[in-house]
Amino acid sequence: PPSHEDVEEGVIVGTAVSPGTATGKVRLMMKPTDHFERGEILAATVTSPAWTPLFVGASAVILQIGGVLQHGALCAREFGKPAVSNVDIHNALKTGMMVTVDGNVGTVRIIDER
Repeated sequence: PPSHEDVEEGVIVGTAVSPGTATGKVRLMMKPTDHFERGEILAATVTSPAWTPLFVGASAVILQIGGVLQHGALCAREFGKPAVSNVDIHNALKTGMMVTVDGNVGTVRIIDER
């Protein structure tokens, strides 16, 4: 995985927890009942079993807390969704941003900040 010093502007380095890549719009979620649209990238601090149905429609997952055994990482792998953890989602991301999640190396590339 890339180090924080060797990364270009617009790339956030986290921890790879589920392989694959996907590009889509971020949806910052505080609770599993928040509005979520199919194809969006689910961004949450942490997930629990109540969040599981959202993984079906997510194109990828970004988590603030957890490693490969965290609930969100396990679900992402089970549903075949790329996922990156250990990302400061509340300061680095906002709903509507277009990003590419690379769960192979643990990066989130910001494509469009709108």
